[in-house]
Amino acid sequence: MDNNKKYIYFDHSATTPVLPEIAEIVGKCFLKFYGNASEPHTPGQQARELLDSSRLAIANALGAKPREIVFTSGGTESDNLAILGTAEAYQKKGNHIITSEIEHPAVLMPLRYLSRKGFRITRVGVDKYGMVDPDDIRKAVTDDTILVSIMHANNIVGTIQPIPEIGKFLKERQILFHTDAVQSFCSIDTQVDDLNVDLLSISGHKFYAPKGIGALYVRKGTKIIPRLLGGGHEHGMRSSTENVPGIAGLAKAVQIGQKDIKEKFKNISTLRNYIKDSLLEKIEDISFNGHPSERLAGNCNFSFKYIEGEAIVLRLDREGIAVSSGSACSSSSMKPSHTLTAMGLSAEEAHGSLRVTLGFENTKKEADHFLEVLPKIISDLRKISPLYNK
Repeated sequence: MDNNKKYIYFDHSATTPVLPEIAEIVGKCFLKFYGNASEPHTPGQQARELLDSSRLAIANALGAKPREIVFTSGGTESDNLAILGTAEAYQKKGNHIITSEIEHPAVLMPLRYLSRKGFRITRVGVDKYGMVDPDDIRKAVTDDTILVSIMHANNIVGTIQPIPEIGKFLKERQILFHTDAVQSFCSIDTQVDDLNVDLLSISGHKFYAPKGIGALYVRKGTKIIPRLLGGGHEHGMRSSTENVPGIAGLAKAVQIGQKDIKEKFKNISTLRNYIKDSLLEKIEDISFNGHPSERLAGNCNFSFKYIEGEAIVLRLDREGIAVSSGSACSSSSMKPSHTLTAMGLSAEEAHGSLRVTLGFENTKKEADHFLEVLPKIISDLRKISPLYNK
């Protein structure tokens, strides 16, 4: 890579860069708002005021009440708290939980843990686009179902799930509904009443805030047994001295992310479609994964026959372009993406996948460079592939 060239970042589903204005407020908090928000003295109360205003900003973005927002360390903790906390709180009512085959490991692993503790877990499938059928949820519900957890938008292919429809049915049955909105929050509408959800997870580093900060929306009246025990912070749901700098950065990112959200979605979708249509035209033996329209604006997921996605990622990195061959949360595993195989792709097709995820700061000039570089990389890799016979 030429060190004088600007690096092109197309991996926003894995994480996003922290915006300068967000880094500025985080740094200011370390120096000025250093007090413990639980203390009555002036530094403590200054931190408390910032904490309260940040909670209000996030609640407003979700159409929630401030007291319904619980700050966490990120999406994984939020998912764990939602699932393990409610399972323990409602286990006398029932022991059945429903999820989908394509959930993030932060949902699937806690459920696997619960299955070893005597809970019954049902995982419904998806169609070829990675979409859950609400009828499959209806059919799976039993008298002892206490919780359903379905992600709002998939982190691998970007498919947006029919959360409002699923939530409406569950609300009528008085069954708790959790959605992992880590990928969708600040990208599409996530008003909790429109979605009909009782619990919703978010993570700051997916929308230009720092890593290590997130939140869980908990609808008033929903019981949760805390996973962290100590001083009773966050309304008793999550003990630990609040991360005021991270929370302030999260709130600032929410305010920026919610501004002109529909216009951003439109602009990013246009760039995504430009990349998608160009690659489908330029490269043979390629397929586009995920729903054609009900998907996140910036998500492109392709499968290239005869080659490994990991090899494409490394070649692109040499050219100064960052993309992903799958979920960054499980990239250490050599197993094919469970999302893609659940959609019906073969292990070979899943291994040949490439995820390109855009942010609002990406440009057509960057896309053009990517479209110039990638076809040659694909051609070169296929020439040395034992699977390619053309």
